[in-house]
Amino acid sequence: MILVDTPIWSLALGRRAVNLSAKESSHLREWERLVREGRVGLLGPVRQELLSGVRGEQAWERLRDALGPFPDVPIGTLDYETAARFFNRCRSKGVTVSAIDFLVCGVSHRLHAPIYTTDADFARYARVLGVSLHRPRTGSD
Repeated sequence: MILVDTPIWSLALGRRAVNLSAKESSHLREWERLVREGRVGLLGPVRQELLSGVRGEQAWERLRDALGPFPDVPIGTLDYETAARFFNRCRSKGVTVSAIDFLVCGVSHRLHAPIYTTDADFARYARVLGVSLHRPRTGSD
């Protein structure tokens, strides 16, 4: 399983393919490949982030329906505790912290599942915490 973070979902479900840069197209192709392989993991707080701030009821319902086939990865007490520990560890090293990002890191740690994101903060988290980040495959992979 690969835990897919908000920026990748936003790219995959929110933009038209004709407006994408080469890098964005690469991420979209990778997301599509992971979906085909059944390897996409979605956390409830990421679902909430995606649905928050959507303008208009019809757009909200379309996005909700698009996310529907992806069940939430279960989150338990240990994940919240790990997220808090990670939050404190990074903050003590001067790394800016986000509660939802650290919940993603906590679940990633428990499941040994890489995180797929374009959020540069995760590279900083990975250096401190050792969580694994997923990178798109190149054409030869």
